[in-house]
Amino acid sequence: MDSSTGRKRGRTALIVAVAAVLGVAGGTAVGYGIQAQREPTPLPALSQQDLRHPAPLPKGHRAKPLSAAEDRKVRTDGDLRKLLLPRPSGAKSAGFGFGDGWMSVTEYVSEFDHPSVAFSYQMDNELRRVAAVSWRTGKYRTTEIRLVQFRSGVVQGAREHALSQQGYMPQEDFARNEGEPLAGTGNGRYYVFPVDKEPGYLDMYQARAYAYRGDIMLEIFMHDTKKISPKDIKSVAERQLGRL
Repeated sequence: MDSSTGRKRGRTALIVAVAAVLGVAGGTAVGYGIQAQREPTPLPALSQQDLRHPAPLPKGHRAKPLSAAEDRKVRTDGDLRKLLLPRPSGAKSAGFGFGDGWMSVTEYVSEFDHPSVAFSYQMDNELRRVAAVSWRTGKYRTTEIRLVQFRSGVVQGAREHALSQQGYMPQEDFARNEGEPLAGTGNGRYYVFPVDKEPGYLDMYQARAYAYRGDIMLEIFMHDTKKISPKDIKSVAERQLGRL
């Protein structure tokens, strides 16, 4: 589902919810009836002489704490911008406006077809922050990477957002294909779009990549007036995923 539209609970969810309530209420009534017919069970003594705790593991068998490099939570809770791929040597700024590496939530949702709906959707999914970098190589090729982080918890925001973006890629106005898998992920895909031709303008080529790792959703956009090779978008995406 496109994240620019709200999520609605259908009739199925309502029926399941009602059935659950009735099941709990019915089970509780039967339970009370059975319990009322039983004799009271004596409580155990509060002080017990033989109560023992398991012995601690020997020193050599205890689990070692993770180092900062091994603990993903330490890295992703820090400065998210440090996890972005650095600009290639000789690359110039693409001039997209987030020179400090941060993209505000309002700026992020403004790119969707329905910004106000997208804002509500992302807040429901507990969007936390967006780090971004962009660069220009050659005459016209631009590359933009965004790390969209969600708050950890019950809501799987990164997964929901990545899958929603991948979901509309096969449509006529987008890549018109199912994309190709990114190595090392069970969820990442990259897409090369057909050329966009318009009289009086240079041909426009585009490629994208979407994936998620933990609470971070990754999206990459490449644009050029010349054909973009699949290995170009794939290489950038896999190198960025390696930093997560």
